[in-house]
Formats: sequence, structure tokens, C-alpha cells
Amino acid sequence: MKEERKRGNACLTDDEILANYRKKLPKVSEKIIASCSEHKCHSHVDYEPIPSKESVVTIIDKFFEVIYPGFFNPEKLDPVNLSYHIGQNVTRLYTLLSEQVISSIRHDCLRYNLTCRECIEAGYDITFKVLEGIPALRDILEKDVQAAFDGDPAAKSYDEIIFSYPGIYAITVYRVAHLLYGYNVPLLPRIMTEYAHGKTGIDIHPGAEIAERFAIDHGTGVVIGETTTIGKDVRIYQGVTLGALSLPRGAGEKYRGRKRHPDIEDEVIIYSGATILGGNTRIGARSIIGGNVWLTESVPPDTQVIIEKPQLTYKKDVTN
Repeated sequence: MKEERKRGNACLTDDEILANYRKKLPKVSEKIIASCSEHKCHSHVDYEPIPSKESVVTIIDKFFEVIYPGFFNPEKLDPVNLSYHIGQNVTRLYTLLSEQVISSIRHDCLRYNLTCRECIEAGYDITFKVLEGIPALRDILEKDVQAAFDGDPAAKSYDEIIFSYPGIYAITVYRVAHLLYGYNVPLLPRIMTEYAHGKTGIDIHPGAEIAERFAIDHGTGVVIGETTTIGKDVRIYQGVTLGALSLPRGAGEKYRGRKRHPDIEDEVIIYSGATILGGNTRIGARSIIGGNVWLTESVPPDTQVIIEKPQLTYKKDVTN
């Protein structure tokens, strides 16, 4: 009996301790709220909605259902119901995407006090143009899938590539985001490619200019910067960086919008771990850049760049 009373008192004491801390929480909340009114606080407290990352994921999934019919649809597609499902998905995609485009445009207009772009009409118009571009987008993605198949003996079918290759996933999301980027939609294209980055490990900025038959093999760790241009029939492997040279502190405003990333011409192959940096760096057509090469200067066409073979040391006694 005495032991039970002790336990009861102990529980009561624990509750009292918790209650004392909970009573202090309103003051903590007040301090957080006050800090959000300061200019330095990164917050978005407004009556207008901002773009939704959850909606962006749904939009990407819908694009995959429309671009690759039958691969990612939850229901079976056949010649009889294809028109119905495509019509439903395009209509749903238009509603979802236009909402996010409008939110993105309005966000920038209000946050940065920009000249009015007539957000609602612009959002509807841009979304319509993006959906109109899907047939052309499917044509170029078909060539990307073909390039992946042609360059990979391990690929058994186009279906395998579409279903499972992270390179094709990242390229597909990039090409959709690039369409939106071309219409000057803020925020949304970058949210889309960063979602693909998190899912695949492949980071392609939506501003990059990438021609057809582009293949990324394996892909983890690939980085392609905003002002990169890539020609036709280019293949890159995991760990490749097409980036900018180191920039000084405060370079954001000074270099924003300027050419900072390399140009890769047609039919170039870049092997794993290669790093190519700088806005003045151009890799000439049909060149091959070997693994782990570091380049900050241009390479003429039909050139092979490799690092010298490292010297290996062999030891029989692994204990020393």
C-alpha cells in the first residue's frame, strides 16, 4: 500500500513538473511570433497562398501519367479507355498546375512589389501553353529513352528504362520544369527539379539548356548548373559536375543571371567523377572526358582528356 502511494505521488509530481513547463510555453510562442515580425526572419505570413510542395509532387505524378501513358497510371489503359483517361488527366493537370503557377507568380509580385503581371490570366495562359507542348516534349523524351537504351548493354527494354532509370526520371522532370522556366514562372520549376534531385540524387537546374538524346547513366551525384548548355547525343555518368568556379562572398547579386557554367557540344562523353567548371569553358564535339578529370579550361573537338595512370603500391603483409 505504501509502495503504491509512493508511485502515485511520483506520477503526480511528474504531472506537476510538466504543467509548470507547459505554462511557460505561451511566452515562448510570443517571442517566436515577435521574431517573425522582424525583417530578418524568413517567414511567409500573408493572406495569399504560396506554392505547395505537396501539390508539386502530385503535378509531377500527373505529368508522368500523361507523358508515359500506361506506365504510371493506377488503372489499366487500353485503346478503348485511353481517350477518357488522357482527357481526365489533362483536365486535372490543368487545374492543379494553373493553381501553382498563379501562386508562384503572385508570390513574387506581392513579396517583391513587382509590376502587376495579371497573375490569374497569366497563370491560366502559361499552363495551357505548357500542356500544348506535351506532344513535342514526348518526342524529345522518346529520343532520351532511346539514347539510354543504345548506350547501356544492361538495359533489356525501353520499359525497364522508363520504369526504373533515375536518369530518365530526372530528365523528364527537368524538361517539364524547363518549359515553365522558359515562361518565367518563379519558384515552381526549381521546386520540381529539387524534388527530382532528392528522389534520384541528380541535380539539374531548370534553366540549363539540354538538347535531345541526353543520357545520364547511374546518375547519383550529377550536378548541372543553371547556365550550362548541352548539345545532342551527350552522355554523362555518376558524380559529374558541370558547375561554376568558386565565387567571392556576396557574388549572388553581382553574378546572378550571368554565364557561369560550361558548354558541352554534341556527342561528348563525360565519365564518372569528372568536374568541369566555368562559364568560359567549352568541351568540343565528340570529345571524351575521363573519370575524375578536373577542367576549368576549354577542350577542342575530338579530344580525349584523361589523368595519368596512378601508381599503385601492393603489400603482401596487410598487417603493416
